[in-house]
Amino acid sequence: MLEHLTINQQGHETATIFWLHGLGADGHDFAPIVHLLDLQHIKFILPHAPYRPVTLNNGYEMRAWYDIVGLQPDSPQDETGIRSMQSILNAMIENEIVRGIPSQRILLAGFSQGGAMALHTATRFEKPLAGVLALSTYLPLKNQLQSDQQVANKHLPIWMAHGRFDQVIALSTAQSSRDVLETAGYPLTWHEYDMPHSVCDEEISDIRNFLLTVLPA
Repeated sequence: MLEHLTINQQGHETATIFWLHGLGADGHDFAPIVHLLDLQHIKFILPHAPYRPVTLNNGYEMRAWYDIVGLQPDSPQDETGIRSMQSILNAMIENEIVRGIPSQRILLAGFSQGGAMALHTATRFEKPLAGVLALSTYLPLKNQLQSDQQVANKHLPIWMAHGRFDQVIALSTAQSSRDVLETAGYPLTWHEYDMPHSVCDEEISDIRNFLLTVLPA
């Protein structure tokens, strides 16, 4: 189990969202946005990724869900790291189910590398989930989606958004992942915003609407 920040743990929540931060941040990064969403019926779990050397940053140790060699379409991917973290997240989701939250009331959200991890894990989870919120991100190991995807989440609602001026993860990279997911049959909602690698006010409003649709009070 990863160390994490929990918001809205009063005992009467009817849903859970796991929100995964971006590279080099931690679970506190999106806490202000969670408070802005003001969804008191949802418990938010914001895990802290472990520290690990990141090749892209000259081997410097930082919080990362997996190693990143590069952000080009043909860059090698850390499949071992991705699948290891997937197993840890699976265990955290199962723990919520044991605590009484149905899998259909559990959603995975993430920004950048955290969004990549959310997309990867949700499409491969063996019980139906409420959806995925994928912000400024991409689908890792996308060529393996067809063989890995779980029938239980074949109709997983995916809400995906990206900034038109993103200079960290190219808009075309996110669009390519979107196309792979749509081809695989997932009901995907796509949004673009006039922003860099970040989150904007209009996006936060749209996120709230999506969450109330898939996780109503």
